[in-house]
This record gives sequence, structure tokens and C-alpha cells, in this order.
Amino acid sequence: MAQKIVTIYTDDLTGEESSEVATHSLAVDGIAYEVDLAPDSYDKLLEAIGPFLKAGRRTGRMKTGAGARKSGSASGSGETAKIRAWAKENGYEVNERGRVSAEIREAYQNANK
Repeated sequence: MAQKIVTIYTDDLTGEESSEVATHSLAVDGIAYEVDLAPDSYDKLLEAIGPFLKAGRRTGRMKTGAGARKSGSASGSGETAKIRAWAKENGYEVNERGRVSAEIREAYQNANK
């Protein structure tokens, strides 16, 4: 007997399936949250909290669980390809495949407002 395991990544905000869903971590008042978002929903999150992030202070990175899923497959995405090309042109180190970091996505968004 053969088994086939299918992993379906779903955007927590929209409920839509996407191969580009990534897990994002945030904390408010000492409580850490994780939310799985496709790039469009992540852009909405950054737009909503952007003014607060700009006014706030960075205190370091949050720790994530060892088994936390970080992202789905991002291959074939036009937006991800644009971000990779932009990152390379602007001196960021970015792999040809795999997840594009949140820092690079945020920098791309800020540069292309």
C-alpha cells in the first residue's frame, strides 16, 4: 500500500489556500502570536502595524519553536521573483529558492511604496 501525504497551506486571514503561505510571529504585551499569511495578507498586516513599528524600538528577535513551519513553497511566484531580483540589485543576500526573509520583504515594500 502506498500513501500520499498532502500538505495544504491556508492563509489564516482569508482562509484561502496558497503555496506561498508563511508563518509570521509577533508579540503584543508579552504574548507571542503566530499567523500563517500569504504575501497579500502579510502586506495588509505590515500596512496596519507599520506606523507603530516605525515609532517603536526593536528589542531583538523572538524565539520560535523548533518544529514551527516557516513557509510553503514559493517557487513560481511572480511577486517573489520580483522581490528576489530587487534584493540582489540592492545588495541583499537572497537564495535562488526557498523563503524570502521578512526583513527583505519589508525592505522591498518600503522601497516600492
